[in-house]
Amino acid sequence: MSTPLLTARDLVKAYGPTRALRGASLDLAAGEVLAVTGASGSGKSTLLHCLAGIVRPDAGTVEYGGERLDLLPEKRLGELRRTDFGVVFQFGQLIPELTAADNVALPLLLAGTSRAAARERAGEWLERFGVRGQEALRPGEMSGGQAQRVALARALVTEPRAVLADEPTGALDSLAGEQVMTALIHTARESGTAVLLITHDAQVAAYADREISLRDGVVTGSSALPSDSAVPSAGEVAR
Repeated sequence: MSTPLLTARDLVKAYGPTRALRGASLDLAAGEVLAVTGASGSGKSTLLHCLAGIVRPDAGTVEYGGERLDLLPEKRLGELRRTDFGVVFQFGQLIPELTAADNVALPLLLAGTSRAAARERAGEWLERFGVRGQEALRPGEMSGGQAQRVALARALVTEPRAVLADEPTGALDSLAGEQVMTALIHTARESGTAVLLITHDAQVAAYADREISLRDGVVTGSSALPSDSAVPSAGEVAR
Protein backbone atom coordinates (compact mmCIF):
# COMPACT_ATOMS: atom_id res chain seq x y z
CA MET A 1 0.00 0.00 0.00
CA SER A 2 1.19 3.54 -0.71
CA THR A 3 1.92 6.10 2.00
CA PRO A 4 -1.17 6.34 4.22
CA LEU A 5 -3.42 9.38 3.89
CA LEU A 6 -5.09 8.79 7.25
CA THR A 7 -3.61 6.74 10.07
CA ALA A 8 -4.99 5.58 13.40
CA ARG A 9 -2.85 3.88 16.02
CA ASP A 10 -3.97 2.09 19.18
CA LEU A 11 -7.22 4.00 19.60
CA VAL A 12 -9.04 3.64 22.90
CA LYS A 13 -12.44 5.19 23.56
CA ALA A 14 -14.83 4.53 26.43
CA TYR A 15 -18.33 5.77 27.14
CA GLY A 16 -18.65 5.36 30.88
CA PRO A 17 -17.90 1.71 31.69
CA THR A 18 -18.29 0.64 28.05
CA ARG A 19 -15.05 0.48 26.05
CA ALA A 20 -16.01 1.01 22.41
CA LEU A 21 -12.40 0.91 21.14
CA ARG A 22 -9.64 -1.14 22.75
CA GLY A 23 -6.53 -0.36 20.70
CA ALA A 24 -7.82 -0.17 17.12
CA SER A 25 -5.37 0.73 14.34
CA LEU A 26 -5.73 1.24 10.59
CA ASP A 27 -4.24 2.95 7.53
CA LEU A 28 -6.23 4.50 4.68
CA ALA A 29 -4.28 5.23 1.51
CA ALA A 30 -5.06 7.97 -1.01
CA GLY A 31 -7.56 6.68 -3.56
CA GLU A 32 -8.23 3.48 -1.61
CA VAL A 33 -11.67 2.11 -0.77
CA LEU A 34 -11.45 0.43 2.64
CA ALA A 35 -14.33 -1.44 4.27
CA VAL A 36 -14.51 -1.73 8.06
CA THR A 37 -16.84 -4.58 8.98
CA GLY A 38 -18.06 -6.07 12.22
CA ALA A 39 -21.14 -6.83 14.24
CA SER A 40 -23.32 -4.17 15.80
CA GLY A 41 -21.56 -2.78 18.87
CA SER A 42 -18.07 -3.70 17.65
CA GLY A 43 -16.93 -0.06 17.67
CA LYS A 44 -17.19 0.72 13.94
CA SER A 45 -19.04 4.04 14.26
CA THR A 46 -16.85 5.18 17.15
CA LEU A 47 -13.80 4.47 14.99
CA LEU A 48 -15.19 6.63 12.18
CA HIS A 49 -16.06 9.42 14.61
CA CYS A 50 -12.47 9.41 15.90
CA LEU A 51 -11.06 9.45 12.37
CA ALA A 52 -13.29 12.39 11.42
CA GLY A 53 -12.45 14.35 14.56
CA ILE A 54 -16.06 14.22 15.74
CA VAL A 55 -14.97 12.62 19.03
CA ARG A 56 -11.53 12.48 20.59
CA PRO A 57 -10.02 9.14 21.59
CA ASP A 58 -9.07 8.62 25.21
CA ALA A 59 -5.72 7.21 24.03
CA GLY A 60 -3.94 6.57 20.75
CA THR A 61 -3.31 8.82 17.75
CA VAL A 62 -5.04 9.89 14.54
CA GLU A 63 -2.80 11.51 11.93
CA TYR A 64 -3.70 13.18 8.65
CA GLY A 65 -1.30 15.10 6.43
CA GLY A 66 1.25 15.44 9.20
CA GLU A 67 -1.31 16.75 11.71
CA ARG A 68 -2.45 14.95 14.84
CA LEU A 69 -6.22 15.16 14.57
CA ASP A 70 -6.65 13.99 18.14
CA LEU A 71 -4.77 17.09 19.33
CA LEU A 72 -6.18 19.76 16.99
CA PRO A 73 -8.49 22.53 18.23
CA GLU A 74 -12.16 22.32 17.21
CA LYS A 75 -11.81 25.21 14.76
CA ARG A 76 -9.15 23.40 12.73
CA LEU A 77 -11.11 20.13 12.85
CA GLY A 78 -14.15 21.97 11.50
CA GLU A 79 -12.09 23.37 8.65
CA LEU A 80 -10.85 19.91 7.70
CA ARG A 81 -14.38 18.48 7.73
CA ARG A 82 -15.48 21.27 5.39
CA THR A 83 -12.59 20.86 2.96
CA ASP A 84 -10.65 17.60 3.21
CA PHE A 85 -13.19 15.16 4.67
CA GLY A 86 -16.67 14.29 3.51
CA VAL A 87 -18.76 12.49 6.13
CA VAL A 88 -21.88 10.48 5.26
CA PHE A 89 -24.20 8.95 7.85
CA GLN A 90 -26.74 6.14 7.60
CA PHE A 91 -29.73 8.47 7.44
CA GLY A 92 -28.01 11.19 5.40
CA GLN A 93 -28.69 13.93 7.96
CA LEU A 94 -29.79 16.41 5.33
CA ILE A 95 -31.23 19.66 6.67
CA PRO A 96 -34.99 19.14 6.28
CA GLU A 97 -35.81 22.82 5.68
CA LEU A 98 -33.40 23.10 2.74
CA THR A 99 -33.86 21.91 -0.82
CA ALA A 100 -31.57 19.30 -2.33
CA ALA A 101 -29.60 22.02 -4.14
CA ASP A 102 -29.19 24.11 -0.99
CA ASN A 103 -28.13 21.08 1.06
CA VAL A 104 -25.39 20.29 -1.44
CA ALA A 105 -24.34 23.92 -1.81
CA LEU A 106 -24.09 24.47 1.96
CA PRO A 107 -20.45 23.30 2.47
CA LEU A 108 -19.35 25.59 -0.35
CA LEU A 109 -21.24 28.56 1.10
CA LEU A 110 -19.64 27.92 4.51
CA ALA A 111 -16.24 27.96 2.79
CA GLY A 112 -16.95 31.40 1.27
CA THR A 113 -18.02 30.43 -2.26
CA SER A 114 -20.52 32.81 -3.85
CA ARG A 115 -24.13 31.63 -3.86
CA ALA A 116 -24.31 31.51 -7.66
CA ALA A 117 -21.13 29.46 -7.98
CA ALA A 118 -22.17 27.15 -5.12
CA ARG A 119 -25.55 26.48 -6.72
CA GLU A 120 -23.93 25.77 -10.07
CA ARG A 121 -21.51 23.26 -8.57
CA ALA A 122 -24.30 21.70 -6.53
CA GLY A 123 -26.22 21.08 -9.74
CA GLU A 124 -23.18 19.44 -11.32
CA TRP A 125 -22.75 17.08 -8.38
CA LEU A 126 -26.44 16.22 -8.25
CA GLU A 127 -26.15 15.25 -11.91
CA ARG A 128 -23.10 13.09 -11.22
CA PHE A 129 -25.12 11.18 -8.63
CA GLY A 130 -28.11 10.76 -10.92
CA VAL A 131 -30.50 13.11 -9.10
CA ARG A 132 -30.46 16.16 -11.37
CA GLY A 133 -34.01 17.45 -11.56
CA GLN A 134 -34.54 17.01 -7.82
CA GLU A 135 -32.93 20.36 -6.92
CA ALA A 136 -36.13 21.93 -5.57
CA LEU A 137 -37.20 18.94 -3.46
CA ARG A 138 -36.75 18.88 0.29
CA PRO A 139 -35.59 15.70 2.04
CA GLY A 140 -39.14 14.71 3.05
CA GLU A 141 -40.19 14.80 -0.60
CA MET A 142 -37.48 12.39 -1.79
CA SER A 143 -37.14 8.62 -1.63
CA GLY A 144 -34.53 7.19 0.72
CA GLY A 145 -32.20 6.41 -2.17
CA GLN A 146 -32.54 9.89 -3.65
CA ALA A 147 -31.89 11.53 -0.28
CA GLN A 148 -28.80 9.41 0.32
CA ARG A 149 -27.40 10.30 -3.11
CA VAL A 150 -27.99 13.97 -2.29
CA ALA A 151 -26.07 13.39 0.95
CA LEU A 152 -23.21 11.86 -1.05
CA ALA A 153 -23.22 14.83 -3.42
CA ARG A 154 -22.98 17.13 -0.40
CA ALA A 155 -20.07 15.11 0.99
CA LEU A 156 -18.16 15.25 -2.29
CA VAL A 157 -19.00 18.76 -3.53
CA THR A 158 -15.87 20.21 -1.92
CA GLU A 159 -13.80 17.49 -3.64
CA PRO A 160 -12.43 16.13 -0.35
CA ARG A 161 -9.43 13.84 -0.17
CA ALA A 162 -11.37 11.30 1.90
CA VAL A 163 -15.00 10.29 2.37
CA LEU A 164 -15.94 8.58 5.63
CA ALA A 165 -19.27 6.76 5.22
CA ASP A 166 -21.07 5.20 8.19
CA GLU A 167 -23.51 2.49 7.03
CA PRO A 168 -24.42 4.54 3.91
CA THR A 169 -26.95 1.93 2.74
CA GLY A 170 -28.21 0.76 6.12
CA ALA A 171 -31.59 2.49 5.79
CA LEU A 172 -32.15 1.52 2.13
CA ASP A 173 -33.60 -1.46 0.29
CA SER A 174 -31.23 -3.60 -1.76
CA LEU A 175 -31.82 -1.83 -5.09
CA ALA A 176 -31.45 1.68 -3.66
CA GLY A 177 -28.38 0.52 -1.73
CA GLU A 178 -26.78 -0.81 -4.90
CA GLN A 179 -27.48 2.46 -6.71
CA VAL A 180 -25.98 4.51 -3.90
CA MET A 181 -22.86 2.37 -3.65
CA THR A 182 -22.30 2.30 -7.40
CA ALA A 183 -22.61 6.09 -7.57
CA LEU A 184 -20.23 6.57 -4.63
CA ILE A 185 -17.53 4.19 -5.86
CA HIS A 186 -17.67 5.37 -9.46
CA THR A 187 -17.35 9.02 -8.41
CA ALA A 188 -14.56 8.26 -5.92
CA ARG A 189 -12.60 6.37 -8.60
CA GLU A 190 -12.96 9.28 -11.01
CA SER A 191 -11.71 11.83 -8.50
CA GLY A 192 -9.12 9.70 -6.69
CA THR A 193 -10.93 10.14 -3.39
CA ALA A 194 -10.20 7.71 -0.56
CA VAL A 195 -13.31 6.07 0.92
CA LEU A 196 -13.73 4.47 4.34
CA LEU A 197 -16.89 2.33 4.45
CA ILE A 198 -18.33 1.34 7.80
CA THR A 199 -20.69 -1.56 7.15
CA HIS A 200 -22.06 -4.85 8.45
CA ASP A 201 -23.20 -5.81 4.93
CA ALA A 202 -20.94 -8.17 2.96
CA GLN A 203 -22.39 -6.89 -0.34
CA VAL A 204 -21.36 -3.33 0.53
CA ALA A 205 -17.92 -4.47 1.70
CA ALA A 206 -17.41 -6.19 -1.67
CA TYR A 207 -17.11 -2.76 -3.32
CA ALA A 208 -13.88 -2.12 -1.40
CA ASP A 209 -10.26 -2.77 -2.34
CA ARG A 210 -9.55 -4.05 1.15
CA GLU A 211 -11.52 -5.11 4.20
CA ILE A 212 -10.65 -5.05 7.88
CA SER A 213 -12.76 -6.57 10.64
CA LEU A 214 -13.46 -4.99 14.00
CA ARG A 215 -14.44 -7.08 17.01
CA ASP A 216 -14.93 -5.70 20.50
CA GLY A 217 -13.06 -2.54 19.56
CA VAL A 218 -10.00 -4.26 18.10
CA VAL A 219 -9.02 -4.92 14.47
CA THR A 220 -8.97 -8.69 14.13
CA GLY A 221 -8.43 -9.32 10.43
CA SER A 222 -7.53 -7.74 7.10
CA SER A 223 -7.94 -8.96 3.53
CA ALA A 224 -7.68 -7.65 -0.02
CA LEU A 225 -10.84 -7.90 -2.09
CA PRO A 226 -11.08 -8.45 -5.87
CA SER A 227 -11.62 -5.23 -7.79
CA ASP A 228 -14.86 -4.78 -9.73
CA SER A 229 -13.97 -3.35 -13.13
CA ALA A 230 -17.56 -3.35 -14.32
CA VAL A 231 -19.00 -0.74 -11.98
CA PRO A 232 -21.39 1.37 -14.07
CA SER A 233 -21.62 5.12 -13.86
CA ALA A 234 -24.06 6.88 -11.57
CA GLY A 235 -26.04 8.01 -14.58
CA GLU A 236 -26.33 4.46 -15.86
CA VAL A 237 -27.59 3.28 -12.48
CA ALA A 238 -30.11 6.12 -12.31
CA ARG A 239 -31.59 4.98 -15.60
